[in-house]
Parts: sequence; C-alpha cells; structure tokens
Amino acid sequence: MEVVIAPPAELARLAADAVEAVLRSRAAPVLGVATGSSPLAVYVELARRHREQGLSFARAQAFMLDEYVGLAADHPERYRNVIEVELVSRVDLAPGAVHGPDGLADDLPAACAAYEAAIVDAGGVDLQLLGIGSDGHIAFNEPGSSLASRTRIKTLTRQTREDNARFFDGDLAAVPEHCLTQGLGTIMEARHVVLLATGRAKAEAVHHLAEGAVSAMWPATVLQHHPHVTVLVDDAAASRLQLAEHYRQTYAGKPAWQGL
Repeated sequence: MEVVIAPPAELARLAADAVEAVLRSRAAPVLGVATGSSPLAVYVELARRHREQGLSFARAQAFMLDEYVGLAADHPERYRNVIEVELVSRVDLAPGAVHGPDGLADDLPAACAAYEAAIVDAGGVDLQLLGIGSDGHIAFNEPGSSLASRTRIKTLTRQTREDNARFFDGDLAAVPEHCLTQGLGTIMEARHVVLLATGRAKAEAVHHLAEGAVSAMWPATVLQHHPHVTVLVDDAAASRLQLAEHYRQTYAGKPAWQGL
C-alpha cells in the first residue's frame, strides 16, 4: 500500500494520471467509478484532459460501485444519474458503456449476480476509484461486512445516511435505507485501487486503513491485502497517521518512472 500526502488539487491530478495511463495502455480499458465527494475533482480533471488534450474514453467500459435501492430512475441522486452528470456527459464514453447494479430490479439477488457476471465478462476492473466513509466503509460495505463479500443488498447505517443527507437537502428521511453494493471481495479483484480521502473527518478511517489491524469493523482495512493500492490523502486526512513523515519521505524519493 502506497500512501501519498499532498494538497487536494495534486491528489486529483495523480488519480487522473493513473486513469489516463489505463486508458492509453489497454485496448479495452475497464474503469471502476465511485460517487460521493471524493472523486469529483478527479472527474473534473479527466473532463479537462478530454476537452483540451483529446483524452478518449471511447474504448472504455465503466462499472459503478453501488446504487440506492428504490430511487426513481429520474431521481438526481440515483448514482447512475450522478455519474452521468459528473463524468459521462463530459467525456466520450460510448452509449451503454457504464454499468451499475440495478436498484430497481424486481429480483435484487439476481441483479447482483448478473452484475458480478458482467464485471467478469468485461475482463475485470483495471483501475478502481474509491472514497472512504468516516466509519471506514468503502462502497457501501458498512462495518461488520464480510471481507469476502460479493455484490449484494445492504442496509445502510445511520452514520452513513447522516453523512449522505447533504445530497438530499439535509433530509435524513429522504436517504434510502438500502443499497446494492459491490462486496469487499469484488473490489479486491480490481488490478489497481486508488483511494482518495480529504478532510479531518476522514482522519481516523485513514489511520485504520493504512496502519490498523485488518478488521471487519473497519472494512477498508481489507485493502492491506491487495497487491496494488494507492491511498491519496491531504494533510487533514493524514493527521492521525503515525508514519506520515515516512510516507512523505518515501514518496519524495520515488523514481519518476515508477508512477502510482
């Protein structure tokens, strides 16, 4: 696991560099896209590169991490619609290239199984963007989630619903109680995971992620077992890291050719 501590704008640039490397190096790139606030600056930077430098997504497919259950197809906070606004509408992803678990399916377990199969059929995810919740969840794998879990329905904790209420005009009652989410085992199959976290509210979770014991109580800690994880954090999110100076020195001395 590599931990990089830098200002937020630099973190977005580094994550976009990693996405661009996949887009330019693979014949049929597969991206894992996340919602929430953490990846927004990355999408802005990728859209700029598409607009100004011709970075193309035309050969790519993208798989979403999760989806609320029961939100109307036209609801602005339905994650498929969020991704449409924040990324798809700004670049040249082909029609039908973005896939998500179907939170409106009549048979939710079958929809989850179909989603797992679609990821496999695409060849697996080359690069997965992630954020992290203040309680250590990734995607919607809440504390207590199985470290081997696959795409499934989950009940959201009150903490996560409170965190997400800002997207629903502060109305906790409007935040769905259930979601479909990739499991921790599913996420672990991505070839490269890039996790972004900014702000002091994420500091405790980042500390456990990078330096704590692997535990279902802090689901993101499963990433310690992944062979290629990049954790991009600002000073505030890094404020609880015991080895922060070591991470800074290591990154400063990293060979320029190595990349993330």
